[in-house]
Formats: sequence, C-alpha cells, structure tokens
Amino acid sequence: MGVTDRRAVTSAPERAHQGAGPGYAALDTSAVPPREREDTIRHALWQSFSRVDIDHHSPEEIGAHMRVGALGTLKVCTARATPVTLRRSERLAREDEEPAVFLGLQMTGTNVVGQHGRQTVVGPGSLVIFESTAPYTLHFGKGVDYLSLRIPREALAMPERVLRNASATTLGPGNPTARLAFSYFTRLAASEELRDGTYAEAIMEPSVELLRAVVTSQLGNAGPGRAGPTEVPISLRITQYIRVHLADPALSAARIAAAHGISVRHLYTVLSRSGISLGDWIRTHRLDECRRELAGPRGRVRTIAGIGRSWGFVDATHFSKVFKQAYGVSPRAWREQHHPAPSRRRAVRTVVPGDMS
Repeated sequence: MGVTDRRAVTSAPERAHQGAGPGYAALDTSAVPPREREDTIRHALWQSFSRVDIDHHSPEEIGAHMRVGALGTLKVCTARATPVTLRRSERLAREDEEPAVFLGLQMTGTNVVGQHGRQTVVGPGSLVIFESTAPYTLHFGKGVDYLSLRIPREALAMPERVLRNASATTLGPGNPTARLAFSYFTRLAASEELRDGTYAEAIMEPSVELLRAVVTSQLGNAGPGRAGPTEVPISLRITQYIRVHLADPALSAARIAAAHGISVRHLYTVLSRSGISLGDWIRTHRLDECRRELAGPRGRVRTIAGIGRSWGFVDATHFSKVFKQAYGVSPRAWREQHHPAPSRRRAVRTVVPGDMS
C-alpha cells in the first residue's frame, strides 16, 4: 500500500469537505467513491494536521469523518474512522519543520500508542501525549473515535527529559488533573464560539498550562524529589516576575534567581518540577507579545525590528527566524495579514504629458 504517496486528490476532497463551519475543515468520505477514499484521507490528514503513513486494516471498507481547525496556534482534529494504524517513520520525524507535541483524547474504544520504546493502551476517558520529532505508532484496532490537539513544541516549553518520559504514557482518569483536562479539551474542541480569533488567543496560555499541569502531576511529583509546599508559591512568583520583566533584554537566570534569594541551580529545579524550560518559556511569551503587537493598532506604525527590540529581541534577523519557526510565517507576513498595504495600483496616478494639475 503506497501510504507515503503525496498525490493531491482533486475532485474527491472538494466533494468531501463540506459543512465544516467557520474556522474548520471537514472530511466525510461518505461523499467520496470507495476507490478514492484512501487517497482522500491521506491527502486531508497530510495537508491539514500531520504527515503519517496510514495502514487501513480493511481496505475494502474504508470510511472516515474528520474535522480539523485552529484555535490560536493550537490545531484540533476530531476523527471517527474504520480500523487503522498510523505510523510516523524516522524519515517523516526527521523532516518535521514545525516540532510539536500531540495530545490525544480517547473518546471510546482503545488506542495502542508507541514511542521511545514504550507502548501503552489508552482507554476511554484517558489522555496520551507524543512528540512529532520522534517515530510513533497509533493502532486503532476496532475503529477510531479520537480527539487530537497539535501544540507547538516551543509553546509548551517543557524540558526534553520531561516530554520524553511522558510520551506514550497513559494520563488516566485516576489523575484528577487529567480528568479536568479531558473535560476541558473536549469542550474546547466542540465550541464554535472559541474559533473566533479573540477568544482563541485568550485561551491559548491557560490551555498549555493545564496540559503542563497534567504531565507534571502524573510523572513524578508524587514521589521522592517532590517539590515541597513552599516551592509551589515560589514557582508562581517566579513566572510572575518573568512576565513583569519580559521586555527587559537583560533578563537572565542569574537575575531571576537573585530576585528570589535562590541559586540558579535551584531556580531550574523549581521550574523543572513545574514542567517549565526557562529559555523556551521566556522566548515563547516574548514572541506572543510581539505577535499581538504586530497585529494590533501599533503594528503598522512601529517597525518590525523596533517591536522585536521592545520585547527583548535585540537581533532583528534572529527575531524574524524564531518568529517564523514558531508561527510558520515571517513577522512581516503576519503584519500584512492584519494591516494590508494600500494597493500600488490605486496609489499610482496616470500622468498625461502636459498635465501639471
């Protein structure tokens, strides 16, 4: 089965994508001839959510209903389908230009997830995370009833060690934080109101913080080395301090640690226990502020380099590079989306020889 064939299906996807509503694209293969369904599903998934090899367990009985949309920088995919196995190969993982973390919610049935040499069975009401930059397998033996969120790796800002330990590990109903997250993300995906850009931007950060809380509460803060009661408020004070001083290019680990009367080593320990990678966290929040300002009223008035500098990016080239890595567009392109330049055609006046008026 040519599962890595990237041919674009012309007529079938157009017939299949209908009734999606604002901000979403929908695929319903009942509108597609059976012989075209395999290519249609592959095309839709590769173009809109994730590049994976697809192995349909019963090629003669292929069917899927999928909705994909965006909430800020989060991508959301809900899917029901016939039994299938999805594989991300070494090659596809290596070619990933937008590192991300997937959060999967198992609605009904089961899913066997494998990554980093581990396998876990994910049952109804449970969550699982896995990384886009390492090979993984999702095996839906009795059909798919699944909700998945794609979160930029940089936005999550969690240490690589924590993510690797959490990948392909069931985050189950026995964890009250996971139960809360399951309910929250299920409602988030179903809400049409939250597709609006204003609301989507507002919920991005609390959504990421909730996922971070699920991972850290599941993985190890219940045993030796757990943060003591006095460290919970200090972690909150640290992140609040960083927010206040986010625009200062001189902000550093040493300065943050000194402001709280702790060593740099202890600073990193406290943040790690909260699932925070300091450098990634600062960069992500600075980029968020730049993005808001570029799209806001001051975005057209100020220079792009000036906006970058005002949020701690002293090197304009570096700012442009990390911005594009995070959001998939350059700062200039992002600004133009929200502040289109006047058409040159309208601005240029045709001058007739001899006309000096």
